[in-house]
Amino acid sequence: MAKKNQKSFCIPAIHKMTDEILVELHKTAKYKKPLDEMKTEIGDDKFNIERLLSNLEQKQQIIAGGVLNGLKMEDFKELIKLVKIQIRTKVSIHEKILSGKGFENLIHADFAEWIARADRKYPIEIFTTNYDYLFELGMEYKNVPYYDGFTGSHHPFFNPESVEDLTFLPQQAKLWKLHGSLGWHYEEDTMKVLRNDSNKDDILIYPSILKYNDSKKQPYISLMDRLTNYLKQDDAVLIVCGYSFGDEHINERILTALNSKASSHVIALLYDIVMDGAKKKYSLDDAKANPVKMAKSNSKLSVYGCRSAIIGCQLGKWQLKIEPDKTDTFQLNRYFDEDAYTGDDVLKAEKKGEEKWTGEGELSLPDYAKFVGFLKSMIVDDKMLKGVASDK
Repeated sequence: MAKKNQKSFCIPAIHKMTDEILVELHKTAKYKKPLDEMKTEIGDDKFNIERLLSNLEQKQQIIAGGVLNGLKMEDFKELIKLVKIQIRTKVSIHEKILSGKGFENLIHADFAEWIARADRKYPIEIFTTNYDYLFELGMEYKNVPYYDGFTGSHHPFFNPESVEDLTFLPQQAKLWKLHGSLGWHYEEDTMKVLRNDSNKDDILIYPSILKYNDSKKQPYISLMDRLTNYLKQDDAVLIVCGYSFGDEHINERILTALNSKASSHVIALLYDIVMDGAKKKYSLDDAKANPVKMAKSNSKLSVYGCRSAIIGCQLGKWQLKIEPDKTDTFQLNRYFDEDAYTGDDVLKAEKKGEEKWTGEGELSLPDYAKFVGFLKSMIVDDKMLKGVASDK
């Protein structure tokens, strides 16, 4: 969803994606009424593409020779197939980027630049549940070598042993796609997972109730094991951005690893702003939310929301200790947006020097685009280094 600017291509959020897919499915007349019935069954406030696909797959399993929502077994199979095609189409924005040469507007390219230029002792490892090619496009555009578990040239195949070996290709960035990827295929004859051109046979863990069973198969089990092994290393730090802890099979792996004796830590940047009309609400205020329950029960998991955070199992609001001066404010604006001064009459208070400063505000890092901008700001420019050297 993250955009570098207004020209950036991005994948729609789940609710917008659901609406767009529903419009396409309604074009097939025989599915319009059944889909509307299922939306009512699920509830308008809970309806999304994940719950729809789960509903369809559950009904397919029990229908046998009967009829549900006016649909037979073959109808459910076809509808499930159509939903998956639509999901695959929505995430295939690489085609627009490649045809329109939109690399310069790709926030993932900026992220790749940070990977390439930041001084590091160990290669970065990226774990993503996304199917798209955005990380690949960004790293290839910036000439960043990476390894994704596949080996070979003609028909690259998934090599689970290389994922388990922590020393494999130590200088390359690692890209682990936990829910599969466009271009991954299963070959029945060789029983191998191959990487090739993306088509309708891509193997993906689609957003449905079946994803928990699918995640226990290859290649996903090796990639999930890698996540666990990474977090079991002493002093390992996993920074999470864009994940709302909605996948129990991933949450279980994270908590299991953190409960080991390793001194690892997870810092989750949670974009928890929820708009209620024109009013902002924050999901971190909900005690029943998964990130809240997990962070309050495990001190190795810190959740940084936009307005507040849970650190050391304690919930608190963001608040600056000291009012920044103009120089500090310039640096601060890269990651924190201070609240405006308050008072009964701000203009009069300003004249008297009595305006009230609270130190409260919003952390902007949970926005992936702002997070990448913050990372890039920490890179020392080569030209600046040469200037310093020549001055000396």
